[in-house]
Amino acid sequence: MHIIADARTTSEQFSRLVLAVGCFDGVHLGHREIISALVEEAEKMKGVPAVMTLEPHPRQFFAPDTAPDILTPNPVKCRLLAELGVQVLYFLPFDAHTASLTPGQFVEEILLKRCHIKGIIAGHDFAFGKAAAGNFDFLQEAGKKHGFLARQVPPLIVQRQRISSTLIREKILQGQLDSLPSFLGRHYSICGVVQSGRGIGRTLGFPTVNLDPCDCVIPAHGVYAARVRLDKREFLSAVNIGIAPTIQHDKPMIEAHLLDFSEDIVGAEIEVIFCKRMRGEERFDSHEALIDAIARDVAVVREYFAAL
Repeated sequence: MHIIADARTTSEQFSRLVLAVGCFDGVHLGHREIISALVEEAEKMKGVPAVMTLEPHPRQFFAPDTAPDILTPNPVKCRLLAELGVQVLYFLPFDAHTASLTPGQFVEEILLKRCHIKGIIAGHDFAFGKAAAGNFDFLQEAGKKHGFLARQVPPLIVQRQRISSTLIREKILQGQLDSLPSFLGRHYSICGVVQSGRGIGRTLGFPTVNLDPCDCVIPAHGVYAARVRLDKREFLSAVNIGIAPTIQHDKPMIEAHLLDFSEDIVGAEIEVIFCKRMRGEERFDSHEALIDAIARDVAVVREYFAAL
């Protein structure tokens, strides 16, 4: 997949480009419906399927203190979009200039002058331009005027719920990780570099790898059955999320005890793939009680994966 860092300044051109625009945070099943329509229309035109994503999320620009945490950091988003058949990915820096563009300016200066689109695919709630004044009706009229296709994709309803990034965030925050494949299309995961810890897990007999979640959505505190991906290897894992009240961390951390694993991987990049929440976070009266609880957690996690 070819990546363009700034859609506002690019001079690169692609034959019969069909574009979808949005944040695509999560690249969930609703997004996949849009990408499927995008690839379909591009194939009809013998053109190029492309996505334009906003960076940062507009809510991070307008209200950084209340903006939602992200579901998919850019490297993960790029990988998922490429797997779905997207051939070109534009990043559109969202700043004061971008926010000030009227719908007409966005169409003429970005979609036509820079991207030279022949088609655009929009979700059911797509809005763009200053004050989100542009909508699908505006795109249709612009398409008639400038000669490009505009197609709208209806929302995807699963279990009587409309799939959205907001819905998926809520489920993650509530610890409903085992239900996510029905909405996200996969298990939720967090990627990052393994941090040096205080070595407390090792002294308890259960060494952990520690991950700072950064700006990603953090699942509800507790213990999870998870898989940890390291390079091309994958390990079963019992993962604790929280402040470890018995030991008392300063901030929430992700601590993964990889089953049957003893390597030092500080500095390595891993992906923690959450499968199921096994219990909530608890405080124990002693280190001995904590050790017993961790041993039970590890046993329960082994049983969970053995039953799959």
